[in-house]
Amino acid sequence: MADINFILLYVEDVAASEAFYAAILGRKALESSPTFSMLAAASGLKLGLWKRDGVEPAATATVGGGEIAFAVEGAAAVDSLCAEWRGKGARVAQSPTRMDFGYTCVILDPDGHRLRIFAPGA
Repeated sequence: MADINFILLYVEDVAASEAFYAAILGRKALESSPTFSMLAAASGLKLGLWKRDGVEPAATATVGGGEIAFAVEGAAAVDSLCAEWRGKGARVAQSPTRMDFGYTCVILDPDGHRLRIFAPGA
């Protein structure tokens, strides 16, 4: 069964957003680069800050845009969950594909909110 592991927010300035979240969460980033930063919540939930112009597929939301991310083990699990959710009426915004962080797809809920299923490093 899939579970929520990461919340991703699209930001204009990763460094400024990282500094803000590091201050309010009271912890340093686990990863930091010019295009991405990741912080951990006390619960273990991760918050990713992704530079808006590097998001694939390109997001149309401006203020308040983001994704809910579901980490799974392996490319087969991505394919399976993507097909399962598609079978339940979800729209596919990005078919399963390999990206620099792993194997992924993006599903849209009925309101168009983005749900990213991914297998890190796959």
